Amino acid sequence: MIKLDPQAKKYLQAFNQMPPIHLMNPTTVREMLSKVPRTEVISDFLSKVEDRMIPAGENAEIKCRIYVPEGNGPFPLFVYYHGGGWVLGDIESTDSSCRMLANRTGSIVVSVNYRLAPEYKFPTPVEDAYAALKWVYEQGSLFNGDVTRLAVGGDSVGGNLATVVTMLARDRKGPDIAAQVLIYPPTSLEFNTESHQLFAKGFGLDREQLIWFSNHYLRNEEDRYHEYASPLNAENLHGLPPAIVITAENDVLRDEGCAYAKRLGKFGVQVEYGCEPGMIHGFFAHTNIFSKNIESTISKISKFLNTTKYTR
Repeated sequence: MIKLDPQAKKYLQAFNQMPPIHLMNPTTVREMLSKVPRTEVISDFLSKVEDRMIPAGENAEIKCRIYVPEGNGPFPLFVYYHGGGWVLGDIESTDSSCRMLANRTGSIVVSVNYRLAPEYKFPTPVEDAYAALKWVYEQGSLFNGDVTRLAVGGDSVGGNLATVVTMLARDRKGPDIAAQVLIYPPTSLEFNTESHQLFAKGFGLDREQLIWFSNHYLRNEEDRYHEYASPLNAENLHGLPPAIVITAENDVLRDEGCAYAKRLGKFGVQVEYGCEPGMIHGFFAHTNIFSKNIESTISKISKFLNTTKYTR
């Protein structure tokens, strides 16, 4: 039996009135979403919030937003990647959540505006995510960060990028990452689990939308199985940093998130898994609706980080 949180039901009633995005082109969807009024949220007070342009691949620049908590520091550094199917979303979409994350964990959060598909297909968003990680490692001490305590994380495809970045850091010999935080991440682009059938339509992320996103993100079918696109397919997950994987009970991505946590554990990675009851895909980005659930999730993240060298 499907059990939905009352706030999730309320959210879905409004969300499901929107036109199906998989029948539109990305430009049209972005324009439509840009016209949706952003609900004002009482944001956490921080010492400083600053936008920076940083170098990325192909002689490009991308924007990052740096959230500095109150206190003396130096603070641990948390590199955050937003969701949106590699096609939509930006640092504004998770602004309130990143403020809460910085405040509750006592971290400098650096939110990354990686370039989007289909204009920039795989692996460009991955390379942007890694470039941002390297920049934070090289420059973090200049804004009171402790580069020896570095974590990566993200929601939805941001979680995908976060774990792929840990694989890149391992394969390219750095930077050293203390922890990874994966919130309802897509880990396989085959879309064939039981949860893909159970929640295929009407729960905040339809299976048809996933196919639309992946078709815009990938260059070809071969990319679908590449470990840097589908980390669940990786032959070797040894040497990755401790991970917390958080899924939503009513989400197409639930089962592959759980499967990835189990697979990390089989390779000897310290891993913690949790499934948020009654929740749906996308809840972490909506502080105006799911603030209590986000608070609970961040509390679990904070407790997990305390078990790693991130806070030592």
